Amino acid sequence: MDSVLFTTEDGEQAEFYVLEQTTLAGRNYLLVTDSAEDEEEAECLILRENQSESQEDLVTYDIVEDDMELRNISGIFEELLENVNIEI
Repeated sequence: MDSVLFTTEDGEQAEFYVLEQTTLAGRNYLLVTDSAEDEEEAECLILRENQSESQEDLVTYDIVEDDMELRNISGIFEELLENVNIEI
């Protein structure tokens, strides 16, 4: 499982493990967890990639919070990852 180190808005470092990634309507999404263990009840986040308008090489990620967007993307991740049930 690949890990990614993020810098929060507070400047703190947070490590997440990428479970899957997908693209919908030209936007990239990551399904991540903060645990490297294969836990049955793992807490996950869905992150949406945002390109910086001012710096082409800078990418930021926001947690998907919109209910409709979250349902659509979680459904795709459930299809990509067999035997996974994502609860919102």
